[in-house]
Amino acid sequence: MPEAILAAKNVSVSYGSHGTQVRALNDVSLTFATGALTLVMGPSGSGKTTLLSLLGCLLTPDEGSVFVDGAEVAALDERKRTDLRRRQIGFIFQAFRLFHSLSAFENVMIAAEIASERDQQRSEAAQHLLEHLGLGDKLNLKPNALSGGEKQRVAIARALLPNPKILLADEPTAALDAKAGRQIAEILRDLAEQQKRTIVVVSHDHRWASFAHRTVALEDGRLVEDRRN
Repeated sequence: MPEAILAAKNVSVSYGSHGTQVRALNDVSLTFATGALTLVMGPSGSGKTTLLSLLGCLLTPDEGSVFVDGAEVAALDERKRTDLRRRQIGFIFQAFRLFHSLSAFENVMIAAEIASERDQQRSEAAQHLLEHLGLGDKLNLKPNALSGGEKQRVAIARALLPNPKILLADEPTAALDAKAGRQIAEILRDLAEQQKRTIVVVSHDHRWASFAHRTVALEDGRLVEDRRN
């Protein structure tokens, strides 16, 4: 297997047992390039979320292998897998997952706080990220005082604080209006192109195709389309 920052090779995942078993992914192989935004589409139940969980080292395939930065994830022990996920992968969610009692700045810093890594350098990096994402005047505001698009930008800043090579986004614009959704799509595309990150976005929204460098489609757990945009 040639080295790739992120790859899935012949992965299969099943849920349930015996007569109720469902094949969520069936022999899927994908390699994700550095500096590109890949859009993963497909109907509900097609395997999109399962694929994202595999790529994020949250799930181990029943068959096949996942590689992150050249390492086969299943060959790592739990501590090394957790460390790999924390250092190399950032997650962005539809529901933002912000702490309502914390300010925008504090929400970005929360992972560093939990890992006992808060220092002046991290604090400055968090502030810089929020400023870069257009929230320099809203550092001290809590989520209830922010719009949906602003909340998602805080979530993006939080995901970026450890400086991961990979960003995985699960329906990041589903809760946003068209304008805010377009802004988030532009931000993620720029992060791929300008900062050479590998970004994978799962979405039902076909408007993402105009921002993605590549679109892949899943159906009934199988890869049915893989095209460059």
